[in-house]
Amino acid sequence: MDINGIIGETKRSVNLPTKSAIYVWGYNQSGQTGRKGKEGQLRIPKQLPPELFGCPAGANARWLDISCGREHTAAVASDGSLFTWGANEFGQLGDGTEEGRKHPEKVKQLETEFVKSVSCGAHCTAAIAEPRENDGTILSRLWVWGQNQGSNYPRLFWGAFSPNTIICQVSCGAVHVVALSVDGLLQAWGYNEYGQLGRGFTCEGLQGARVINAYAKFLDEAPELVKITLVSCGEYHTAAISEKGEVYTWGLGNMGQLGHTSLQSGDKELLPRRVVALDGIFIKDVACGGAHTCAATQKGALYAWGGGQAGQLGLGPQTGSFSFIPCESESFLRNIPALVVPTDVQHVACGHSHTLVSMRDGRIHGWGYNSYGQAANEKSTYAWYPSPVDWCVGEVRKLAAGGGHSAVLTDACSLKELCEFRLAENVTLSNASEIEDVASRSGADALARLCGRLREHLLCGDLDYEDAINRKEEINN
Repeated sequence: MDINGIIGETKRSVNLPTKSAIYVWGYNQSGQTGRKGKEGQLRIPKQLPPELFGCPAGANARWLDISCGREHTAAVASDGSLFTWGANEFGQLGDGTEEGRKHPEKVKQLETEFVKSVSCGAHCTAAIAEPRENDGTILSRLWVWGQNQGSNYPRLFWGAFSPNTIICQVSCGAVHVVALSVDGLLQAWGYNEYGQLGRGFTCEGLQGARVINAYAKFLDEAPELVKITLVSCGEYHTAAISEKGEVYTWGLGNMGQLGHTSLQSGDKELLPRRVVALDGIFIKDVACGGAHTCAATQKGALYAWGGGQAGQLGLGPQTGSFSFIPCESESFLRNIPALVVPTDVQHVACGHSHTLVSMRDGRIHGWGYNSYGQAANEKSTYAWYPSPVDWCVGEVRKLAAGGGHSAVLTDACSLKELCEFRLAENVTLSNASEIEDVASRSGADALARLCGRLREHLLCGDLDYEDAINRKEEINN
């Protein structure tokens, strides 16, 4: 390996990592992991090679964002290009067709736009972008496509916002979408049979966009409009964080996913309601799954609530460096937020029935429904305990979880991390032990874990020789 070549490639813009990697794994019936062939699942996270995205072999690809839908995936490159792959029966890939695709392709309708972020719903996709040819007067705008979005091609969407509104975030649920403006206002559209649009009532049929108002009220004081800083859509519920770090939830709450001791409209909340159990705790991130919700604090504590039948809450006996609150309910439901991880959580993502977190030490852990390996390395249908995902190298920038698959975006920002990337790409059966030894002694912990996990699987017969060779060839393509 040419170490001088590696060093020579490290000079890059300070705003971009030297190299990025996307790892995707789990359910693959529709090709959402980007894996070649006809495998129905990929239990080991696989780095997608640059060639899949039209880059030269060995190119230092860099990425900005990634998102997982029910059976499709989308990724944003550092040049503002958007790539999609997987299921497409509702036009969620944005190519104007309804034909699925097992390999990434650029969304051509957005080539004149610089895409900043993307969100995948069950069968739709939304992206925030601004024109490449821009005099500075046009800022972040919203594009939508797929199920219930009026087009199989990306279309510009204003909804209830004025054309000059700057959109800073969008989140897609099963059949509803919520967008957030820089002014802290929310607008929602889609279906509202469970109150997930936050309008104070339920209704049937597709609903147009309206602004959602969240209010804080203390004792007999007049209600005060809340400024929202982050939003997340679950399957049929929604959660948002205010600028004061408070969590508001609304929509379907039959599994406890709203975090309230009781609900005001049967099994639903029709308006945004503050999760009082988290009062006094500043929440920085929230993620909604199919019927569960997770929230992370500034100090890295993780709280979870909702349905836990598949282990997606991570509530179990004390194990390792994680401290858990035992769940006494035989129904596996928890309607009050419970402390799952006491500290050091950096990122959290919720799939339909599984959860992923990344820690400050760089490790990734997953738990929940694991029939396709989407939550953990172990071969079990349910991962009741957090299990490390040791196949990813680099600093975790983004986690994503879908219906049955998961994705991680990692960066190499230093020479050490870049060397880890390059060595990981060249791990073979014959050199795994040697690379693991060198990595352990040099503090390259992620690389050492990858080598150890590979040897462990081989020794246990979880991977045969042909699979290992194919894995090496795929990475080195």
